[in-house]
Formats: sequence, C-alpha cells, structure tokens
Amino acid sequence: MNCRIGCAACCIAPSISSPIPGMEKGKPAGVRCVQLTDDNRCHLFGRVERPAVCTSLQPAFDMCASNDAEALERLTFLEQVTRPD
Repeated sequence: MNCRIGCAACCIAPSISSPIPGMEKGKPAGVRCVQLTDDNRCHLFGRVERPAVCTSLQPAFDMCASNDAEALERLTFLEQVTRPD
C-alpha cells in the first residue's frame, strides 16, 4: 500500500515520544505535527532530521483504511487502546 498524499493521520493521531524539530519533547496524541505543511505534507520527508519512528512507519490497510477520515479514526483508536495507564 502507498501512503495517501495529504492524509497525515499518522502525523496527527499518535503520540511521538522522540524529539521532532520544533517539538523537542515529542508530540502528544491528537496534536498536529509542526512539520506538516498546510496541505498535510511533511517538511522532513526524506531528510535526516526526520525522526526514526516516522521513517520506520509504513502504510498498511489496518492503519490507513480506505480514506483519510477512516485512517484518523483508526489511529486515534489505536493510540487510545495502547496508551499506558
């Protein structure tokens, strides 16, 4: 599966604990990454500054679903059910 350009669900729904340029303490769940452009593209895509967690994330139907809204819904759900107590 290929990433849908402009979806950005994986850059909004999950928390990211590693530093991101502009978000040195990481990113809370549900917060838009500061590296997203207005059209939901990553400023860091293909650059060494991109966090390893972002680089390693690969699109899959279980995560991305059929459209952007479903992807955001699924990833939000996964974030909630995997959150440490």
